[in-house]
Amino acid sequence: MRVLPLCLLALSLTGCSLLHKPYQPIKPFPQEKTEPARNKPAARPAPVKLYNDPTDLVSKPFRDLGEVYGEDCQSSAQGAPANIATARKRMQIRASALKANAVLVHSCEIVSVAKGCYRQAICQGSALKVSNK
Repeated sequence: MRVLPLCLLALSLTGCSLLHKPYQPIKPFPQEKTEPARNKPAARPAPVKLYNDPTDLVSKPFRDLGEVYGEDCQSSAQGAPANIATARKRMQIRASALKANAVLVHSCEIVSVAKGCYRQAICQGSALKVSNK
């Protein structure tokens, strides 16, 4: 009766030794390459066409993806002036993030009363997905 537990113990120890894997030290931090990594240039957003007149969209099927806006801030009287073209470009970038290919511009204006800005250019519009049918 004493032989059985000893045989089971020897067998279990032998079975565990068959699963032995060679020791591989873990590196806490990856080694930095001596050659700088070359990053790919950022992908350009898809071009977004601006429509100023809603009648231009009458014969084209489109889907409204939501409201978008763009802004440019002149922080002080001596700073670079707020630019409507920059606000319009930022609105196009936001529309591109919504997978839109067009924007119907509602309004673009320069506002003198804006929190944190001396003057601010603001453009608002609707992001659209216009079909080419």
